[in-house]
Amino acid sequence: MTELGAALRGLRTAAKLTQEQLAERSGVSVRTIRRLENGTLPDTRLATINQLAAALQVSPKTLSPAAALPAAAAEGEAVAPTAAPLAARSPFQVHGVLEEAAGELAREIRRRWRREEDQRQVRDPFQLPVRWRPAPADLVDRWDNIQRLGPGAFAEPLDLSGDLPDVAQLHHRIPSGRLVVLGRAGAGKSMLAVRLVLDLLEGGCSQIPVIFSLGAWDPTALSLPDWLVGQLLRDHPHLAGRTPGGARSLAEALIHSDAVLPVLDGFDEIAEGLRAAALEELNTTSSALVLTSRRGEFADAVRATGAPLAWAAGIELGDITPDDLARYLPRTARGGNGQGWDPVLAAARDPDRPGGARIAEALSTPLMVALARVLYADPTGRDPGELLDTARFPDTRSLEEHLLAGFVPTLYRTRAPERTTPGPGRARRAWTPEQAGRWLGYLAHGLATPEADRHDLAWWQIGDNLRRTSRTLAVGLTTAACIAAATWLIAGIMPLPPMEVLLLGLLLGPAAGLAFGLAHALTIRPGGRTGIEPSRTRLRLRRRQSVVRGPRRAFAAHLGAVLIGGFVMGVGTAVSMTLEKSLVYRFPLTAPNVAEFTLVNLIVFGLVFATSATLVFGLLAALEAPLDTSSAATPSALLAANRAEVGRQLLLLVPLLTITIAAVGQALVSAVQGALGPLNWGTGGFEVGAVGGVGGAVAYVFAFTAWGQWLVLVRFWLPLTGRLPWNTTAFLDDAYHRGALRRCGAVYQFRHVRLQHHLARAHRRRDDRFTEADLSGTA
Repeated sequence: MTELGAALRGLRTAAKLTQEQLAERSGVSVRTIRRLENGTLPDTRLATINQLAAALQVSPKTLSPAAALPAAAAEGEAVAPTAAPLAARSPFQVHGVLEEAAGELAREIRRRWRREEDQRQVRDPFQLPVRWRPAPADLVDRWDNIQRLGPGAFAEPLDLSGDLPDVAQLHHRIPSGRLVVLGRAGAGKSMLAVRLVLDLLEGGCSQIPVIFSLGAWDPTALSLPDWLVGQLLRDHPHLAGRTPGGARSLAEALIHSDAVLPVLDGFDEIAEGLRAAALEELNTTSSALVLTSRRGEFADAVRATGAPLAWAAGIELGDITPDDLARYLPRTARGGNGQGWDPVLAAARDPDRPGGARIAEALSTPLMVALARVLYADPTGRDPGELLDTARFPDTRSLEEHLLAGFVPTLYRTRAPERTTPGPGRARRAWTPEQAGRWLGYLAHGLATPEADRHDLAWWQIGDNLRRTSRTLAVGLTTAACIAAATWLIAGIMPLPPMEVLLLGLLLGPAAGLAFGLAHALTIRPGGRTGIEPSRTRLRLRRRQSVVRGPRRAFAAHLGAVLIGGFVMGVGTAVSMTLEKSLVYRFPLTAPNVAEFTLVNLIVFGLVFATSATLVFGLLAALEAPLDTSSAATPSALLAANRAEVGRQLLLLVPLLTITIAAVGQALVSAVQGALGPLNWGTGGFEVGAVGGVGGAVAYVFAFTAWGQWLVLVRFWLPLTGRLPWNTTAFLDDAYHRGALRRCGAVYQFRHVRLQHHLARAHRRRDDRFTEADLSGTA
């Protein structure tokens, strides 16, 4: 037993507390307390010691490893609490497979956000100053709570002053590790979060800082740890691998071991009705975190819950000053041609000049400064002096809307397209500003749902913008064509008359299309989302690391859907074959024994297809393994990984379904031969199996995989109706390289939420036929 363990056990015994009672008081898990007392916890965080000391009503120094157990504490007397030293939190140690996963995650996070800073020209020519002041006292916790002191201890306020280069040091000075960053729209909260992450990684932080966009979180449906695990699995599918000797995923182990420092960006982007619940959920945790939000939305949540974020200090970002503008904007002009900004900057310095106060206010946030830089860059030939036109821009809002409206057209009018890959003949297509504005507007509008505004532009969710009827029709037509083509292909090599083959395909295709279309419609959740997400796994016959399974209920629901879908497909096949026979051999459906024959076929084919589909897809689930560590660094990487995975699925599904349908059919017919009368599966078993194997596998891909939905809806249906370009992948990547979008793990986001809302409003001003509009005219 260590000195710390002996001290903790003695104090707990003197306080007449069990380990469970101490855990409930302190918020430290029973397992951690047990390991501390047994001396099996290799490293102890200062925050943990502070929590235990506060629960035991003693000084944190009493529990330090170097301190002896005081006699007074041994006798049950309270020790006068003193302030905890302002030291850095103890590093958290992970080992083995978890250490490798943490290292890979840290390297990927560093690479991603360095590239994002370069893409957004954050350091060109230098980083805009971001200053802050302490947040209002009613929006943060008490200083003694922030410093995790025991009762009665006096806490001096911490020095929270600083500038952007000091943000990592600021976080280190907070003993609880919990920081709230407030600021108005465009004030630089996200940029500060990126700089904090990079500085912490480069400074050897004991935790891996990871930025999570909070706009997608529903706190009433998922707890914060579970949601964080899901986001990690989305952006880093290799973390679906299982920890040695356990059933947890690597992502879950990293989150629950506090190896990840969540940087929660955009609390204000959570749906208005969910913010209070989100703050209450955050207050159930004691782990270190960073939260960014607009001040008004966060203040409303604090008032609704009656309490700020527990143990959290807070800062509020200030404005860009006219002097900052004078040092920055002229240097953004290449070749020393910055004189065009002189009259604008002179007016910003003098609020008494016409338009001066309006310009100073409009250009007081990093967002608007960045928009102005792009709009009045040298290649545009535009004169920033037009900002002084008070008749055109009578107030701050009109000036900001002018900058927002001109941003996208300027990007697509001035910047030369980049090459996708090295080599000749691979340059990007130069889309016009009008096309780009229309397509980006459609994408921005699609992120607005009845429940909330989403901000993650995920390639597998773009098709959700379509109406349920359109999606069902697209899936139904595609799968009908697949089944019909498979029928003609397989039946064409069988000794059947051509007319019978033609009719069989024409009947079986629509029947299967109807079944798959209806089954797909059932997957659409309230709000229009299908819930079909990219696979985080790949198929391997042999694997060195198993993949963690989802909840049993979800797995059972998936197999249940497969079972029902297979049965419906079998019923459709039986009905189609009866109709085809009736038309070819010209017997009426009301003839004797036809109804009985059809009913038997319905039962047999339904059971055969349902059993075969369940067996095959259950086998595929057993062959899953996590994706490689490099499989999901970007949206295009995840798309490519899922395209490859679908190819592997097809290679296995076609022969497995064919053999299984034929074998199960023969076995079932033999088993029920006497009960249902004379049945003849015969050589038709291979024909039915082959049609079900080829057509069913391809139809499954289009109806129930993320890549199949992308291909049907985003690469075909939406371009066919003019709402997106034919090469949507290239367009999104080009928009990212131009600066209209940013990457956040496996999804895109608009460069700023205000730009997203502006483009969405421009889209809604167009008519339902999405006629072209000259967005550059509004600039």
